[in-house]
Amino acid sequence: MKRFYLLALALLIALPLCAEDKYSDITIKVVKEETGKPVRNAIVVLHPLNDKGKEQGNINLKTDQEGKTAFNNLPYGKLRVQVIARGRKTFGDDYDINQAAQEINIKLKPPQDQYSIYEEHPEQKPPKQN
Repeated sequence: MKRFYLLALALLIALPLCAEDKYSDITIKVVKEETGKPVRNAIVVLHPLNDKGKEQGNINLKTDQEGKTAFNNLPYGKLRVQVIARGRKTFGDDYDINQAAQEINIKLKPPQDQYSIYEEHPEQKPPKQN
């Protein structure tokens, strides 16, 4: 009888340790920052991160005509999201995945002009000389 109680106690202690990992279903919506219109055919790359912030592989997705894409059964934890679209500035940010269903909204900026040393840049003032 004593062995039965010890076995039952051991099982009660071990059950929480054997609990399965939690998974999330994520939806990502990509829109243009200036108009809010969806960006279709944008490449969305998901990089799950380990505890040290190192990438553990990647998952490649594409947005549909409404600028949406989704992925199911993604484990909880840190996730790096990278979005690449033609005619848009590349986006990248880290997110904490900690809910059963999570939505990420991304606003892509227009590309910046190239910097030229042959043009004047009023925002850069020459240093003052004494």
